[in-house]
Amino acid sequence: MPREGVAPSVETAASGRPAVDLQRAAAAIEDFLRALGAPLGTDPELADTGRRVAEAFALDLLSGYGDDPAAILADSTSSGSRGLVVVSNLAASTVCPHHLLPAMGRVHVGYLPGERVVGLGAIGRLVDCFSRRLSLQEDIGQQIADALVTHLGARAAGVGIDFVQGCVAARGERRHDAHAYTLAFAGRYADDAALRAELVQVFPRAGSGERSP
Repeated sequence: MPREGVAPSVETAASGRPAVDLQRAAAAIEDFLRALGAPLGTDPELADTGRRVAEAFALDLLSGYGDDPAAILADSTSSGSRGLVVVSNLAASTVCPHHLLPAMGRVHVGYLPGERVVGLGAIGRLVDCFSRRLSLQEDIGQQIADALVTHLGARAAGVGIDFVQGCVAARGERRHDAHAYTLAFAGRYADDAALRAELVQVFPRAGSGERSP
């Protein structure tokens, strides 16, 4: 029988991802905490932690596995514009696949349109599609850039990500103020250094909301 308060599963979008088993996930979290010596039987604050953690991961932190980047970019519009499109300072978070700790910060996306453009809100959804997974920061940027070229037909795409990584800030050397800044490029940006430099100039500086001088 399902545990009280825990839905047995969550159906996902048509992305090939299996349904999420929240009941099993909640039980696994409780076993994990017991194995670490957490007082599940005596601390009332831990009584419902398994369910809360399972739902947080399934419905929010890892919800990107149920999204399809092609579908997100399919609602596009034909355009004669060939100028640079930039959406900056998109708040985003991910979960480190090595330590299961969060990373969060800002994502900056720019692309040179082909024959079609997409609504600016779709860029934010594309960022969530790839960031709300167990992902390396470097991979998120490349996946976003590749999707814009592959699914939207952009001539060039670039992504800058400025994250504070939980695995750096909360463990090990605990560098609380350290920012990790990564850049990824696809299409013409991957091969044209001068064109790439124009985009990077528009992106905010690492660790700030200001554009590069």
